[in-house]
Amino acid sequence: MIEFCDVHKTYTSKRDTDVDALRGVSFKIESGEFVFIIGRSGSGKSTLMKCITREEVPEEGEVLIDGFDIASMSRALIPVLRRQIGMIYQDFRLIESKTVSENIAFAGEIVGIPRQNLNRIVQLVLSVVGLKDKADSYPQELSGGEQQRVAIARAMVNNPRIIVADEPTGDLDPETSESIMALLLDINKSGSTVIVCTHDSNLVDRMKKRVIELRDGRVIRDKKSSGYEDIPEEEPVASLDTLNVAFGDDPSFSDDADYSDSFDDDQYKAEESSLLLFGDDAGKDEEEEEAKEAASRMTGKPESESSEEEMSQEDPEAEEVQEVPEELSVSELKEETKNDEKEETSEDTENGSDIEEVPVFGDEVREDPASDKKEDPDTDDTFGKRVSDDDDDDGDEWMKAASSGDEFIDLDIQEDDN
Repeated sequence: MIEFCDVHKTYTSKRDTDVDALRGVSFKIESGEFVFIIGRSGSGKSTLMKCITREEVPEEGEVLIDGFDIASMSRALIPVLRRQIGMIYQDFRLIESKTVSENIAFAGEIVGIPRQNLNRIVQLVLSVVGLKDKADSYPQELSGGEQQRVAIARAMVNNPRIIVADEPTGDLDPETSESIMALLLDINKSGSTVIVCTHDSNLVDRMKKRVIELRDGRVIRDKKSSGYEDIPEEEPVASLDTLNVAFGDDPSFSDDADYSDSFDDDQYKAEESSLLLFGDDAGKDEEEEEAKEAASRMTGKPESESSEEEMSQEDPEAEEVQEVPEELSVSELKEETKNDEKEETSEDTENGSDIEEVPVFGDEVREDPASDKKEDPDTDDTFGKRVSDDDDDDGDEWMKAASSGDEFIDLDIQEDDN
């Protein structure tokens, strides 16, 4: 669409000194692109914009629009070129003696739009920029942002293929600048190529469009989706596939010698042989020792001769315990223990000891024969129910209730009252 080929432009001052505004500028802008031209003051931005609109002619190089060199075109064709270009200036350049609608219509008359279509086009572009209610107002009655909107509407009146904006937000507040840029972005989406010369770094960073940066008349950066400052992108981290490294390897070390840390000495190899691997049973021997000790406590069998001597010293009156066969089952062991307890209890009773028998869990609880409770010949142990000869009928009813699952009351608790 637009192409600069080694363009040079030099200005001659009154002191007969040459100032190089452009020094071999070359780039290409495709149709429908949105491009920012940035750079410091005096870098050549304004001269580049004027070369596009044919306000300036370069001494060297070519400026091509649709393949046609506008630097060598005749003056009669310049109006034809400018009908395809919409200009937006920083200082608005509105005619103070004309209303908003008249300023826009005047631009349409210059490019040759028929009068019968001009009024409809003016109303349409005013609606696009949001100033339809300001059609009869004068420029001095509008704010800076509204005047810039009028300038944009004026540039849109002939539906140009190229929009060239020279500092369109230079005199506007940030909020108004955003609305102007949003309007230019909408124009770009409609198919027009938009070229904006600006110093507004915030807008450039937020919009992330193509950036062409100039410095001392030369292009030092031409980058798409860029910001106002050239921030280098971080290099992507190489994957394991590109490094040809297997999973679990450390790609930062290419040789064993790079990370040797005195782990190859003889002492480390000796210690390594004694290390336990995953799955080894480190506490197996300890568990066996604890099991043997527990078995010796249950059976009463000393673990060794030394332990037998220690037990005899601590308790000289301790009786010898009969050895229990290793193949003795748990039930037999319990039975033997009960028999021993019965013998001890009988001996204590004969000797007149007052040691009270403690029931073992699972044993039957026996009544103390020495208790003061008298036996009742009419008492039957069945279900703990007292049955007498006189209450045979009641006993039959009680048995029926018990067999049917009904609730009953133990009458033994009322024996003393009766």
